[in-house]
Amino acid sequence: MSFDNHRGIMLTGYARISQDSQSIDLQIDALRAAGCEKIFSDTMSGSRNNRPGLLQPLEFVRSADVICVWRLDRLGRSLSHLIGLMQDLERRGIGFRSSHRQFVTQKLEIVI
Repeated sequence: MSFDNHRGIMLTGYARISQDSQSIDLQIDALRAAGCEKIFSDTMSGSRNNRPGLLQPLEFVRSADVICVWRLDRLGRSLSHLIGLMQDLERRGIGFRSSHRQFVTQKLEIVI
């Protein structure tokens, strides 16, 4: 598995498309370029809260790891859902990165 050699952090990716007619390749390529070796994915609407591909990385990561997405809207469409996820990750000591807008949460550090 791939780890950030400086801090022992594993980067885990999550990618989502809404329909099979869309391509997930751009997201997967961006997540790999960001250093994610383990990537989970879904093909369904971001408005659905019960997404197996999102539940898997949430169960897989451990404290100090980081969940990465290509864009924030891949994680969810509802602001309240996104806030809830961020609060859960923070409570568990898990970081978050969005490679498209350089959004990072680790120890309450946000870089835009």
